[in-house]
Amino acid sequence: MRYIDNTSTEPYFNLAAEEYLLKHTEEEYFSLWRNEPCIIVGKNQNTLSEINVDYVKEKNIKVVRRLTGGGAVFHDLGNLNFTFIVNDNNSYNDFYKFVKPIIEALKELGVEAEFSGRNDMLIEGKKFSGNAQCKHKNRVMHHGTLLFSSNMSDLTGALKPKAVKFSDKSVKSVASRVTNILDHLKEPLGVLDFKDAIFKYIIAEQGKMVESYSQEEIDFINKLKEEKYSTWNWNYGKSPKYNLYNEKKFTGGTVEITLQVTKGIIQDIKIYGDFFGKQDIHGLEEFLKGKQHNESCLREALEGFDIDSYMTNITVDNLMEMLF
Repeated sequence: MRYIDNTSTEPYFNLAAEEYLLKHTEEEYFSLWRNEPCIIVGKNQNTLSEINVDYVKEKNIKVVRRLTGGGAVFHDLGNLNFTFIVNDNNSYNDFYKFVKPIIEALKELGVEAEFSGRNDMLIEGKKFSGNAQCKHKNRVMHHGTLLFSSNMSDLTGALKPKAVKFSDKSVKSVASRVTNILDHLKEPLGVLDFKDAIFKYIIAEQGKMVESYSQEEIDFINKLKEEKYSTWNWNYGKSPKYNLYNEKKFTGGTVEITLQVTKGIIQDIKIYGDFFGKQDIHGLEEFLKGKQHNESCLREALEGFDIDSYMTNITVDNLMEMLF
């Protein structure tokens, strides 16, 4: 097994790195890594129904889709992530096998943790770790979070969706009572010292050294990041088919919108309300069909479009509030 200390805190790079290790190599791995503030959504989730769009935009929080299923999680520099990749088909769905060494490492630090339910680790009944897995050929990747000193207000703020109604078949996140590991240590420890302690425990009997990525690996990962993990298509466009309903009152009147989106593309849209307009609203609906359900793309498309003719005193900003 190769032990990798990934010092990057760039979420697009770090999720691309996992795919590189899983799909483009044959070795087994254990890696520890951190992300700057971001939301990591599960492979089968509708991204927009999992996040507080306004909060994410205001705080400049990146949103990245991962290869594994499960619910959305918030990462920041106070959260440590661990990844195991093994060549063992039988390891798939055996979550305890991978969390056991983490639980034992925490015990060495005086923290009593337990595995609970399908994929969580708890301290005193509160969640500090969520775990997920996926398979590629005969290889299994297991990764998990370790909340160490995370900002809890950011965690709850970023993952609290606005009052927009989604109808879809995506996997939904489940809110849990959470805690930071730091609050349960007998003696204070920094997150990087905590990372060193986990590495030390995991490789204690292996006689191995902790490595970094080579420049060749970094170049490969960066290419994958640019082509996939930093793209709107992967992070939003890969959301399952979904419907959206929203209703708001503006200066120009009340507006209701129903939206059908498939593979990130607006397939159908209906706009109702008590607003006025010189032109039939059907013209605006037809204009929006076939566009990406992507705020920047829609704003660009609407530049120079006379919305006021269809919805008097309703602005582009108002329309974006309805659509996201």
